[in-house]
Amino acid sequence: MNNVFVYCEITEEGHVAEVSLELLSKGRKLAGELGVKLEAVAIGSGIEKVSQEVFPFGVDVLHLADDPRLSPYRTLPHASIIIGLFKEEQPEIVLFGATSIGRDLAPRVASALRCGLTADCTALEIGDHTEPKTGKTYKNLLYQIRPAFGGNIIATIINPDTRPQMATVREGVMKKEIHSANHKGKVKNLDVSKYVKESDFVVEIIERHIEPQKLNIKNAQIIVAGGYGVGTPENFKLLYELADVIGAQVGASRAAVDAGLAEHERQIGQTGVTVRPKLYIACGISGAVQHRAGMDQSAQIISINKDPNAPINQIADYVIIGDVAEVLPKMIKYYKQNSK
Repeated sequence: MNNVFVYCEITEEGHVAEVSLELLSKGRKLAGELGVKLEAVAIGSGIEKVSQEVFPFGVDVLHLADDPRLSPYRTLPHASIIIGLFKEEQPEIVLFGATSIGRDLAPRVASALRCGLTADCTALEIGDHTEPKTGKTYKNLLYQIRPAFGGNIIATIINPDTRPQMATVREGVMKKEIHSANHKGKVKNLDVSKYVKESDFVVEIIERHIEPQKLNIKNAQIIVAGGYGVGTPENFKLLYELADVIGAQVGASRAAVDAGLAEHERQIGQTGVTVRPKLYIACGISGAVQHRAGMDQSAQIISINKDPNAPINQIADYVIIGDVAEVLPKMIKYYKQNSK
């Protein structure tokens, strides 16, 4: 009752998705602050070993719905199970990954439970709130923090009156941390027939095609990212050349993607990928809040920009004031010379 719940998405290989493990890490901290339990929900087929993956992250109770009909994911049966379970358990906080599944499932659950939902959060905190008009104080609310108005401001959203407090978080935003390798929780096997109806399976999956991932920017140790300030496709090719010589991946800001300088798969930021590389080289990127939300946890940041007042320079460890078209060829040249 009134605990923190995390929906654990199951991958095609039968493992818990990375974003779900990240949310368990955050959920454990939130539960600790509130003095409640951390509970997880996993739905699928042949997932009895999921407990081995989630318990080290501090899960106290794992609700397991294991049925051949529940894999691959379909909206109606998964939603029925989640909605029914939450009506019974009355969670205080519920976290979903902002994946295609999470973005499909969470709004349906929120609508059925008549509660709020904040999408694409970049931070989650526990805090109090006093209503200015009435003077009423709400204790231990979930602060759901995310960029708003096109990334121009950071908004803190609360749900003072409805429960559960629900949020979705994109992969890479929260840091994945093991709570205790020896932590043991309790497994509750759910009676699937109790929650689902035959009509929930009205949609039949006839054929599935899964496009393999082309890029792996999220786990890259070094990223060379370009923004609108790079200027031209020819200049953007310099990023690929530098990335090639230093063993990096090429990323891009939303403005660069919108301008056709890079593919959407390379987009970093609130509406793209969140990364935590050891080195992030920002080329011609102004550094709007939306972009910084996706890369400000980089261990070291180098900014190359003609504008000395660019917001990205405020969080950069090193700033090079200059034209990307002039700076990058020199970096490539000297790196090649010193790496022989």
